[in-house]
Amino acid sequence: MLRVARHQEGLVTLRQCLARGMTARQVTRRAERKEWERVARGVYDTGTVQPETLSAAYDHRRRRTALLGPLAHPGAAAVGVSALVLHGVHGAPIEFEPEVAVGLARPRLGDGPVRVRRILVPETVEVDGVPCAPLVDAFALAVPQVGRLDAVAMLDSARHQGLLSDEGLRRACHATTGRPGTRRSREWWGQSDPRAESPAESWARLTCADRGCPPDTLQLWVVNSRGDRLARVDMAWALPGGGVLLVEIDGREVHSRPEALVGDRRRQNRIDTRSTVVRRFTGSEARDGTAAAEVRQVLTAARWTPRPVPDDVAYCIERAGFVPKPWL
Repeated sequence: MLRVARHQEGLVTLRQCLARGMTARQVTRRAERKEWERVARGVYDTGTVQPETLSAAYDHRRRRTALLGPLAHPGAAAVGVSALVLHGVHGAPIEFEPEVAVGLARPRLGDGPVRVRRILVPETVEVDGVPCAPLVDAFALAVPQVGRLDAVAMLDSARHQGLLSDEGLRRACHATTGRPGTRRSREWWGQSDPRAESPAESWARLTCADRGCPPDTLQLWVVNSRGDRLARVDMAWALPGGGVLLVEIDGREVHSRPEALVGDRRRQNRIDTRSTVVRRFTGSEARDGTAAAEVRQVLTAARWTPRPVPDDVAYCIERAGFVPKPWL
């Protein structure tokens, strides 16, 4: 039973316990002794999952929330943000309301934290054994409900992973017609960029755009005169005179490990030259606008004007300019 719980982010149902030989009294006694916590009707948190890092804890909370609906309502399909999390899409809010959809003919029974929707999901897909709405349907329901930073970050993640095609993006956007929140979220679909490799990069791009300084390019390779790749930076702006502003968005945990700090320092030393301005920010600074404010300050001082940089070039630090990618 505990193996099942670990697979379900610590959650088990009374049905699962009974099917594996436990009695209802045994389950109740564990809840009475505070060994297990009842989180919904017939669903208990066994406390067996203890994440070791902060990012793992956030992912655990998201998946636990997403799984709660289908476990509390057997046969119902996870929809909206819950379905996106189970599909493996990153960038969802840490806290969100678990949602499931039941057939139109079934009674709409709510149960505490779970929102039960009587909407038609024509064809569900199983994700690790859990029925879920397809990605297009899940996005159509989720995007109008969440904030812009979270919505675009999830779209970026799905597109970057190849889970959502351009056609799927268009269909999901069209499917929002008539739903609450559609009008305020209509422009968000066009702000997605599949080059973003993390939610923090999405937040930084959006907040910089809000400050009037959208990146000239993303995922820019920095090379030497021989074409050796020295680094790939998350965002870059072409500065007057051939210079460039290079911005990195660091993950809190990955880049705080001793070995990572050494590697990051060596990497930054290689690309920090007279023609480059290098800045590094945390995910929190990317989301709250701190990074965007500093970027705006640097660009204003340099008298920057937008200059979109094509994807087929790299920046050569020795030539202080953009060159065709030598490996193309």
